[in-house]
Amino acid sequence: MAGSITLEVDGCAVEVPDDGASLLEVLRDRLGVRSPKDGCSPQGQCGCCTVLVDGAARVACVTPVRRVAGRRVTTVAGLPAEERERWAGAFLATGASQCGFCTPGIVVRLSALAARPDRAGDEAAVERALGAHLCRCTGWRTILEAWALARSGGDTAAEVTSLSPPEGERDLAVAAVRATLEGGAPQAVGAGVAVGAGGFADDTAPAGALVAVPGGSGGWAVGETLREARAAAGKVQGRRSTIDLRHPLQVPPGEWELTLRTTWVEPAYLETDASWCEPGGEPATPLANGGAFGAKRDSPAPAAARRLADEHGRPVRVLLSREDTVRLGAKRPPVAAGVRADGTGLMRVVRTPGIATAVTAVAPGLVVEEVDVPGPPTSAALRSAGEAEALVLLAALRGETPVSVTTSAGATAVAEVGDDGVHVRVECGQPLDEVVLRSYCTGAAHMALGWVRREGIAVDEAGTVHDLTIRSFGILRAGETPPVEIEIVASEATPVNGSDAVFAAVAAAEWLRQGCPQDWPTSRARGGPA
Repeated sequence: MAGSITLEVDGCAVEVPDDGASLLEVLRDRLGVRSPKDGCSPQGQCGCCTVLVDGAARVACVTPVRRVAGRRVTTVAGLPAEERERWAGAFLATGASQCGFCTPGIVVRLSALAARPDRAGDEAAVERALGAHLCRCTGWRTILEAWALARSGGDTAAEVTSLSPPEGERDLAVAAVRATLEGGAPQAVGAGVAVGAGGFADDTAPAGALVAVPGGSGGWAVGETLREARAAAGKVQGRRSTIDLRHPLQVPPGEWELTLRTTWVEPAYLETDASWCEPGGEPATPLANGGAFGAKRDSPAPAAARRLADEHGRPVRVLLSREDTVRLGAKRPPVAAGVRADGTGLMRVVRTPGIATAVTAVAPGLVVEEVDVPGPPTSAALRSAGEAEALVLLAALRGETPVSVTTSAGATAVAEVGDDGVHVRVECGQPLDEVVLRSYCTGAAHMALGWVRREGIAVDEAGTVHDLTIRSFGILRAGETPPVEIEIVASEATPVNGSDAVFAAVAAAEWLRQGCPQDWPTSRARGGPA
């Protein structure tokens, strides 16, 4: 083949055109290797596409394939079977993977670290290695536990799994019920999830499908390949903003005991919106193996896939880039609230269907005033939107430490944040599977700390979103996340979502610890290079 590149992928020699493609494009779209995921391409900031090149971890989306000509590329699928099973077993045993989108790249990174004993001796080294990755679900601590478990001495994946409680075999079908309850969408639990087999929409698309991406004028640009479709759309790489965060709402005048202002918050799920459809068929759900914290319920991808497949008479993949997801996806709505000592008060919130009901369900003394503000779309479907803000205000008003909150679903969480980490006790009916419940609660604690401390996106007065890179959202990295201790109080009551209660309780505890400053995020350092 003239003008071609040869390399080795997962032990097999391959030859591809030398046409400027990235390694990720070659792996996923030309060779059908779907274990590396595309969470931000071509930003190179999320780590989901990490592979090994001659044994060294490398981000595939910003690596031109010509740079790896003649070299050995290994994805998580190409790791030795026993090693891959060991990692998968450890991640399953500790709850270190929920949706499983980010973990194939993380496993590859940890595999490279494990091959360097001089650099793998302590938790700090692992945290530094994980600095190249983002995980929105698990709160990092479970991943550190999976690392320790995988390297603790078991000779097989079964032995690794047995080292972690609960004793005996787990009923993974029951575990999936708990995961679905916490995530708000059907979710599988199993060793394969951690190594990329979660069944994500774009992973299941048929070969040869057309590709559609959002066009510059509001329609869809279609091409034979992702690169062709993006070229037709005139896609321009997004950047981190140079403008500061803005609080669009003002706290109403009044004799308030406590006030709070927030800005737009990006849900920051790693799997960007995707769907595909055959002509006359049903589109693949963008929820796939996770609910995206409620943010994908109104995704435009499935309807577009169905319409375009019928229009072109061919299967069509619809893919949103990271920038598309940030511009078009639903955000947590900003609020500005004042509350009196008796729990009455006023909460202004960017107009969002259902938000007033969510607030008054837990804080009937708060009057909700919805305000029209230019900005990205918002949704009450995002994790406890409105309810969590109200619970935080009332808990902080009480001023009691540890903080206790009870959600409208009936779950109770008691939380304390200190110099030694986060301590949480949660009661949400029958646990069903303590590993899964603990994982979701740990992830909720991580998200709550980020929400209070750093998370937000820059939106100008015209409503245009400026923060378009995944590192600009303010998500806490592994090395910035304190230890999280979760105590589960079992009962025979009907199981309900528990992680949302943890989210509100930890946010309130962190806010109290800081002295309840009015504006969130409380720190402007939003982390990471653009």
